[in-house]
Amino acid sequence: MHTNLSNQRVSRKRKWVLGTAVFTAILVIAMGLNTKVIVNGSSEDLRQQSFSPDRYAQKEYPSIRDFVLNKAVDAETLLTALQTNKKSAIEKYGVKSGIGAIIPVKLDAVVESGRSGIYTLKVTNMPEKQTIRVQVGPAINGTALRDATGKISFEQFTNQIQYQNVGAAINRVMKTDALQHVDQTTLVGKQVFVVGVFRLINPKNWLITPVRFDVK
Repeated sequence: MHTNLSNQRVSRKRKWVLGTAVFTAILVIAMGLNTKVIVNGSSEDLRQQSFSPDRYAQKEYPSIRDFVLNKAVDAETLLTALQTNKKSAIEKYGVKSGIGAIIPVKLDAVVESGRSGIYTLKVTNMPEKQTIRVQVGPAINGTALRDATGKISFEQFTNQIQYQNVGAAINRVMKTDALQHVDQTTLVGKQVFVVGVFRLINPKNWLITPVRFDVK
């Protein structure tokens, strides 16, 4: 009787081991069927990498710059339109954004003064009370460039931090593209041609983020 019990225990153990082995084999096969092979350097591989604001900005900035260059309206024309009918001017020239519209503008001006990388411009035929400034850096603030086309939105990103980081990264790419040649030590008094965007909050005070900055 003792032998029979031992044989029964061995038999049950063998069944358990066999069942476990079969289950493990089935699990491994199932995992293999559901596993996608990712080739290094492929588009699938890039999507697996962590999000890079700088890589995103380098890809998107050329289209933003070209949009601004193509849509920019002369400063005098824009001011007249804003004074005549602000709402119509925004609809015609701007892109609606969360706070104020983003408007592309172009102008010839003389650099009057500067502080902390922000320069006041004297533009011909503009009223004395109209303040027009341009930021040249090293710090480029705001998200006007990110929002310029209306095609980059919060919903495209994981969170607010990513969304803000993209704005800063686009500004950095713009600096390399448009402002590397600018010598700020001799800028005051120079004639410049500027194309850029500003966020319309106060119609009498424009702070332009440039995509083109030519010193004449």
